[in-house]
Amino acid sequence: MQALNWSAALMLLFASSLAAQSRSVAERLGYPAETKLLILHADDLGVAHSVNVASFDALDKGAISSASIMIPTPWVGEVAAYARTHPNADLGLHLTLTSEWQTYRWGSVESKDKVQSLLDSAGTFPSETAPVTAKAKSVEAEREVRAQVERALALGIHPTHLDSHMGALFTSNDLIATYIKVAHHYRLPFLAIRGNPPGVTTVPLSPNDVVLDNVIVASPDVPRDHWKEFYLNAIANLKPGLNEIIVHLGYDDAELQAVTVNHEPYGSAWRQRDYDVVTSPEFKKALEDNHVVLV
Repeated sequence: MQALNWSAALMLLFASSLAAQSRSVAERLGYPAETKLLILHADDLGVAHSVNVASFDALDKGAISSASIMIPTPWVGEVAAYARTHPNADLGLHLTLTSEWQTYRWGSVESKDKVQSLLDSAGTFPSETAPVTAKAKSVEAEREVRAQVERALALGIHPTHLDSHMGALFTSNDLIATYIKVAHHYRLPFLAIRGNPPGVTTVPLSPNDVVLDNVIVASPDVPRDHWKEFYLNAIANLKPGLNEIIVHLGYDDAELQAVTVNHEPYGSAWRQRDYDVVTSPEFKKALEDNHVVLV
């Protein structure tokens, strides 16, 4: 199944006139109104070699249609090399203001003295989103996310879209306004979901911004022995419109076990399960049987 580069497609939507807004996203992309469109997206490229090579493999196989890169992370250079040799790969930026792993931390791309409200006492990003929501100054958050975009460009990465690691930029009015402002400045599509996230009362979207109809992510409540069933059910129950399934890929190897120690959610075994599902024949067949169009 050939995936249409979703960022290229959505940029076509940005160019559409306001008069076309009554048409569905599918229609504006040239599909019938009842088409089930799916962005099958992998987060966290750059975190570790294991995450990178699993994600590259899934991209190369067409098992996923897009992925996003964490620019402050230690293995981002490997992703930049892949991006330069795979110019058609749909690689966005997973804008990063948190650093969740116990012994494997990272901090800002911008100089620390210019973004002090974003950093903890160790000079790294906090492990959870709450300190970002409570302490981040919007001017410093904007400074940092712009620095991440500029670093990506300097590395030869031409990002196709923006989203937010752990949803940190979706946790307050000021942060989400910063996120959208930067996306508009660089004329990049960005992850936007219908309705306001918790704690947010205003989402300053423009008329041509594209909003997802549905986003699906596995939660820690999904039993390990029902992992594939969760995703197959998600595919079977997709509704017409623009959907996104977010996965986290990697291999359950010594490297990723060390990186994600004492952190089972989104850890090495979790990422192996996600990889095994999206590259499985059963998952591919489910997409075909349910007439899902990857974008």
